[in-house]
Amino acid sequence: MQPYVPGKRQPAHMPKGKLSRWSELKIWWREIDRVLLLLVLLLMGLGTVAVAAASPASANRLSTSSETLNPLYFFYRHLAWQVLAIGTMLGISMLTRENARRFGLLLAAGMTALLFIVPFVGVEINGARRWISLGMQFQPSEFLKPGFAIATAWILSWRMRDPNMPVAGIATGYVALIAALMMMQPDFGGTILFGGVWFVAMILAGIDVKRLGAVIGGVLAVLTATYFLYDNARHRIDSFIGGGTAYDQVDLGARTIVAGGWLGAGYGLGIRKMSLPEAHTDYIFSVIGEEFGLIACGLIVLLYLAIVARVLLRLIDEEDLFALLAGAGLTALLGGQAFINILVNLQLFPSKGMTLPLVSYGGSSTIAICLNIGLLLAITRRNPFLKSRTKGLGDLFGMGQTAPMKDQTNPIRSQTGSVRREIHP
Repeated sequence: MQPYVPGKRQPAHMPKGKLSRWSELKIWWREIDRVLLLLVLLLMGLGTVAVAAASPASANRLSTSSETLNPLYFFYRHLAWQVLAIGTMLGISMLTRENARRFGLLLAAGMTALLFIVPFVGVEINGARRWISLGMQFQPSEFLKPGFAIATAWILSWRMRDPNMPVAGIATGYVALIAALMMMQPDFGGTILFGGVWFVAMILAGIDVKRLGAVIGGVLAVLTATYFLYDNARHRIDSFIGGGTAYDQVDLGARTIVAGGWLGAGYGLGIRKMSLPEAHTDYIFSVIGEEFGLIACGLIVLLYLAIVARVLLRLIDEEDLFALLAGAGLTALLGGQAFINILVNLQLFPSKGMTLPLVSYGGSSTIAICLNIGLLLAITRRNPFLKSRTKGLGDLFGMGQTAPMKDQTNPIRSQTGSVRREIHP
């Protein structure tokens, strides 16, 4: 029996104890990080303009004597993928934290299983077998990235229940398995990105530094061996160290990015972009530099930094270890991929074949990146009327909120200094 409220009638179509769809949307809008969502949408909007500028260069390179592509071919396709990606991002962001964790674990399990069969049934493109064709071509490793961050955070959060569980060994074994499967494709750049997410999670989980140092030493040994055993990686590193020539992609990107000066040559007026390989994907940052100037490139970098900083601020007082590790891991994926791509374009890092997230043209890769953002938005959802008073990421930097041990009559504060949630009207 529900209490009688004068003047209020319960809708006949609404089951008891279940919120209406409109109420769920209002709760989602109240709890979502709207600043983070705005930054992401702004970056995607700038990326759409950049793809429009880079599309003629890629369309010209892929045109043949029998078929001439429309100069805006990739721009039109990018718009369609953007609509689908934004829908995916918003849909995933409506999940509760528990459902986001379950979805991430299922995603990790499914994509890890697909990685086992990629070397045998995968589609080979540019000398690498990374794609699977199931109605559409996609890279399982792209969709594994957010799932990997969720799974690693979940494994490391077990130590809150049992400090004696070998969570560090399990997480290290999982990333070693992923690295082995990635190198079979081969995908050296993706392997580095997975390793970076694992490293961030291990540091935040408080794993023993000595044990972590031993693992890092082993990783460095493996990377050294990769230089001698992996021809593609060796050639790219040698080209990077040697400075390249005026005709290879190591040098073309750096020459293109500075060709427009501070303000750029203007939309559609870039010339060097016509010689760029993959101008609409891997080297779109160079196209932005030529047509819109170095100031526009700086704005893109600032937006990435703002996204990372916003998430870290959101996690400062996070009390759930899983949410802390998962949010940091998902952010490391986005920021790490952007960092690597920008360094490649600036000729400060060997070419990796890695797109600029939320900016570059992409089909399934755009969906995967927005899936990553959707999970990040879901995990960082927070009731604005609840103020966390427990230790979180802020304690690592001395910014966490802790309760002073005073006013012994206050029922919220305890003598040990630990504090329950405060509810603010």
